[in-house]
Amino acid sequence: MAHPGAKQADPHDELAARLRLLQELSGLGVRALARDAGLSSSSLSRYLSGQTVPPWPAVIALCRLVQRDPRPLRPLWERASNPLPAPPRTSRQVQPPSPPAGAPRPPRNDLPRDVPDFTGREAQLAAVLAAVDSDRAVAVDGMAGVGKTCLAVHAAHRLAADYPDAQLYLDLHGFTEGRRPLDHDRALRTLLAALDVPSEKVPQDGGVEQLSACWRAELAGRRAVLVLDNAADADQVRPLLPGAGPSVALITSRNRLLGLDDVPPVSLDVLTEQESARLLSRASGDPGGPEGRLARDPEATAEVLRLCGRLPLALRLAAARLRHRPGWTVGILVERMAEGASEFDTAFDMSVRQLDRAGRRLFRLLGLLPGATFDEYVAAALADVPLRSARAMLEDLLDAHLVQQPAAGRYRLHDLVHQHARRSTLEQDPPADRDRALRRVLDYYVHAAAAADTAMPFLSAGRASSVGQPPPALPRFTDKIAALIWFGTEYTNLLAAFEAADAAGADTHVCELPRFMRAYFARRCGTTMLNSLFERSLAAAQRLDDPLQLAEAHSDLGFARYNAGRLTEADTAYATAAELVTRAGDTLTEAELTMRRGYLKWDQGHVEEPLELFRLAGKLYADADRPMGTAHATAYEAWAMLQLGHRQEAARLARTVLDAPHADPAWPPTLTARITLGVAVAHEDPDEAVQHLDQALALAREDGHKHNEAWCLNCLGVALRQMGRHEEALAAHRQAFALLDELFEEHWKIHFLNGYGETCRLAGLPDQALHLHREALRLARHLGNRHEEALAHEGIAALLDGTDPAAAADHRAAGRAALPDR
Repeated sequence: MAHPGAKQADPHDELAARLRLLQELSGLGVRALARDAGLSSSSLSRYLSGQTVPPWPAVIALCRLVQRDPRPLRPLWERASNPLPAPPRTSRQVQPPSPPAGAPRPPRNDLPRDVPDFTGREAQLAAVLAAVDSDRAVAVDGMAGVGKTCLAVHAAHRLAADYPDAQLYLDLHGFTEGRRPLDHDRALRTLLAALDVPSEKVPQDGGVEQLSACWRAELAGRRAVLVLDNAADADQVRPLLPGAGPSVALITSRNRLLGLDDVPPVSLDVLTEQESARLLSRASGDPGGPEGRLARDPEATAEVLRLCGRLPLALRLAAARLRHRPGWTVGILVERMAEGASEFDTAFDMSVRQLDRAGRRLFRLLGLLPGATFDEYVAAALADVPLRSARAMLEDLLDAHLVQQPAAGRYRLHDLVHQHARRSTLEQDPPADRDRALRRVLDYYVHAAAAADTAMPFLSAGRASSVGQPPPALPRFTDKIAALIWFGTEYTNLLAAFEAADAAGADTHVCELPRFMRAYFARRCGTTMLNSLFERSLAAAQRLDDPLQLAEAHSDLGFARYNAGRLTEADTAYATAAELVTRAGDTLTEAELTMRRGYLKWDQGHVEEPLELFRLAGKLYADADRPMGTAHATAYEAWAMLQLGHRQEAARLARTVLDAPHADPAWPPTLTARITLGVAVAHEDPDEAVQHLDQALALAREDGHKHNEAWCLNCLGVALRQMGRHEEALAAHRQAFALLDELFEEHWKIHFLNGYGETCRLAGLPDQALHLHREALRLARHLGNRHEEALAHEGIAALLDGTDPAAAADHRAAGRAALPDR
């Protein structure tokens, strides 16, 4: 169904997308395709990105290469070549309007700051840029501290203007002491999240191949520059490389990545003596000339260069001490450096000794952090100090070049610095102090996740954390957008904290952390991750042997199984949880479990039991003072009544939900109630029905939830069918299935196939209807969804009535058998 105000596709973008499909069919890179088509590679890159409309002969040449008829592209090419004129400018200048809610975010830029004292490396920089231009990827290798990341980031900043769609940075932790290199699954999901790819488009099963294909497909239409830092080996980085399209990748590794045959290497050695001296001078703020400290003592300066091994990282650390200690001579610097065990430890120890006692302690404890980056809240929790004190100490560490600040408010330790900090804390801090510091960090992540989860009212959660002590300070989450951004930023850290908690035997943390992450993970990470986390949470709950933790763990695992279409396993988990929840005596847990059992029982084909469960859940939520939960239960009771044909009662219940006040119009009960009410009044008041369904659809789209958007479109199709508007109904169903085809959780289609089939039957498309009902029957049997199985049998019977009455009767009998209590 076409909606007023729908935006027309840009012919430039549509033509570029069609040309990219031609490139994919060719299986060639940009340079090879341009060569075979007789085009320049730079021009072809502009055509594929939509920056320039190609001349018609170029389109013909590309089509002929893949043996496709170019004539169907002619109208699109003409529209792109002759755009509508821009509206006339008025004499009065006005401010541009603010971006509407749900507008696309600006292009992602994750690149660390480009160092202002970048020195030397002219030949290597030219080689990197040339490799990117010719091969779209380059691997920078060299020893630790030699400046690989600095060169890659500097080159990426130089390239940013030519790759405006995204500038991405990912630390692969190939050489980070105390943690495993980033695996393919987490690396690819982190990169896809950086491009704001919703979880509905991200494969949940199928392994690395599907994830990598999804990542390359997302990059194919973008001009992005990607820095993959600290790769362990070629195998780690290979699935992360861009495929077809103009995007480029810069890789760094301490190893030569010999397995990347198509990626040219650029190897870095230490700086020359002249470059080292120049970097030391620039980084220390030395004015140069005969009056500078370095020039006054050339022998001591040469010794500093020797002790630093002409490595940029060590040189910058030494220079920082000179810059912040104007009373020092270079000779004093040499004496301090000579006290260390090695050129790296010398520089690090020297810098650490300039800190006060609290700063030295914080630096050592930072070696215990499980995550990649951190903020001032984590630092405050780690050191058990007020937020203001943590902020001041981090500033001192920044000045000493002991921490880096890749983005505003975010900090990280270079691998070598992290190793030094970790060794220092193991040598100097008692085991009990280290354990308490790690527990404080784990406490922080659980409490912060709980606070963020409370600001995201997608589920009926809201329980406070019971682990440890509340941290010194927590971020403020003013709304669900702030919470979503925090979860996205802390994604890898939350997973690292979960792993650290599991390794440390912090079983309560292992139980609670996934519970507070589930709303975000369900939207961004799909069901596979949730099932894995909750399996391990259940094991932790069993070790705790606490009835409430066990009840919640079984309930959470059951819900993860249910959302993955594993209904039998969900039923088993819920049955165990039901026995435990009585012993636990927790009303909120019982309400949540009751609601979940209602969803499952309905899909299993029952009627009275799920209705009773929804009503009981509403009462339990009311007893627990959770009005949102009560409204959610009422909304699903209304939905169930609608499916049973009780339209008036369904509409009445839905209206009570809509009358309940709530600050967020997209909260789940409102969405469910609007959909239910729209379908319920479709016969009596078509205008009101379409109004409610259009509002629900707009809310789902604004909320960025593709599953809900498909649900709204499918129900809109059902309502329009009931109004006799079959063509519009079919259009709505087709839009829903276009979205579903982008999802990688096939079981979701079971909720839409029968409705689409019925619309096709009434619209005079019996063959298509039969195909849809049979597909619903196959999928329902596979999933154990007896409700949809019965609907599929009924739909097939209706189609066979006129041609095969006996077969139709058999299907009706099978449908009745699928629903034992209807």
